[in-house]
Amino acid sequence: MRVRSIGQQRGALMIEVLVTITILIIGLWGMMEMQSRLHKSEIESYQRTQALMLLNDMANKIMSNRGNAGDYVTTGYLGVDATCPTATTSLQLVDSGQWCEALKGAAETSGSTDVGAMIGGRGCVEEVLADRQYMVTVVWQGLTPINSAIRTDVTCGAGLYNLPAGSDCAANADSCRRFVTTMVGIANLEDL
Repeated sequence: MRVRSIGQQRGALMIEVLVTITILIIGLWGMMEMQSRLHKSEIESYQRTQALMLLNDMANKIMSNRGNAGDYVTTGYLGVDATCPTATTSLQLVDSGQWCEALKGAAETSGSTDVGAMIGGRGCVEEVLADRQYMVTVVWQGLTPINSAIRTDVTCGAGLYNLPAGSDCAANADSCRRFVTTMVGIANLEDL
């Protein structure tokens, strides 16, 4: 039987320690990557929830003021980078102003910054059919590009979500634009 010297045993122990440290570092790196992905997923989920609440808010406002539903149609978008209506002369102007501020995140602030909504939140109301059918859309900036084909039938906020420069979002036009839509139909009750 061969007996190892103390020097050989220490060398083997050092290799075992280095292998263990390498495996530990790889495992910790994997856990950090997983945590980062989970954090992004959590933010994406939060933003979608906020968008759905704002979408339902405007759809309900249009249905509540059904006699003036056509007045809710926006010529552009409301929200980030838009001037919100401040007039209080009609219920539609009040509703649109409140929705615009909510899209900007005015419901919650951190210092002097509005943080209560999605990143780059914008909203549009379009009349899609002449018989009082309206499409309400909320769009926002996602954190990572999506792999599916970019939809061109939803035009609200198109071309505005290619930020930040140099990111994967900038490389793929509108691949980070997220949106939710709903249809609001207003029945003509005058003929009944």
